[in-house]
Amino acid sequence: MASLPPLSVVVTGAAGAIGYSLMPMIASGQMFGEGRKIDLRLLEIPAALDRLQGTVMEIDDGAFNLAKLTATADVEVAFKDVDIAIFVGGFPRKAGMERKDIQINARIFVSQAKALEDFAKKTVKVLVVANPANTNCLSLMIGAPSIPRENFSCLSRLDLNRSRSQLCQKYRELHPESDVTAGEIVNAMVWGNHSSTQYPDVSHCVIQTAEGPVKARDAFDDAWLDGDFMSSVQKRGGAIIKARGASSAMSAANAACNHMRDWIVGTDECVSMGVCSDGNPYGIPEGLIYSFPVTCEDGKWKIVPGLPIDDRSKGLMLASAAELVKERDSVNEMLSAPAAAE
Repeated sequence: MASLPPLSVVVTGAAGAIGYSLMPMIASGQMFGEGRKIDLRLLEIPAALDRLQGTVMEIDDGAFNLAKLTATADVEVAFKDVDIAIFVGGFPRKAGMERKDIQINARIFVSQAKALEDFAKKTVKVLVVANPANTNCLSLMIGAPSIPRENFSCLSRLDLNRSRSQLCQKYRELHPESDVTAGEIVNAMVWGNHSSTQYPDVSHCVIQTAEGPVKARDAFDDAWLDGDFMSSVQKRGGAIIKARGASSAMSAANAACNHMRDWIVGTDECVSMGVCSDGNPYGIPEGLIYSFPVTCEDGKWKIVPGLPIDDRSKGLMLASAAELVKERDSVNEMLSAPAAAE
């Protein structure tokens, strides 16, 4: 049986903290499988190329099974016929900043969309990590219309992982004898925007204990689930910035690895991905990049249909959608501004 050709993967902002954490996950086979060789392209702005060279040296010293390694500031070299594009680079969020304060990233992504449109394969799978992730992804999708809309996604897996971790820790607190892990928290969901309006939903979540499956709503007090738990997940990014003086890096890279591996390899449970809302079965406005519960098979995602949604959940889902509509409108204004000026 002939071996598969190398998978070409570009990572933007590769010299940053998330990019640095992501490199061994890609190069070692953790993201795409150990048997798949990778043509890895690292894209940075010219001013960061010297720092990027240090990352290249470490990748070399790791003796990974890479088919090719390229570090560049040239978007054509980076995106030419690429299979996977992971957008990590952007203006970083710092202590005291809100997501609305970093809309400068939308302008960066409008310009990067042209490179994606001009040089990437039309089958390219796109993951946006840089915040505001949903709207940055939307900017790419709008600016690269020849690439199918279902090929664009943004990271909400970090929020899902945070939800699982919080539930696991609380369960162990209540049951000190338990050795439940975060991986045994299944069917937790995250709806909406990667922001403080996101809705971490445990309505369908189950904890796989040694004694058997336990519904999250039976395992925990509703006041905690609807209060401290939800608030903690929604504001976790800010708490990490306050604690370490910088945005999440290792956990964000791990979530990006989880996201891409599930998309490519497939899932055996529902996970959360920010994807195009067109045709969704839950009444979310179309034309957004919105986090839904999905399953993945054969390199394609599918929104989980038919979930019962109560009025409270529906209200929280729509509130997050309303925030994304406002962000979409601001991007549309940005895109139409040059034409208006001519």
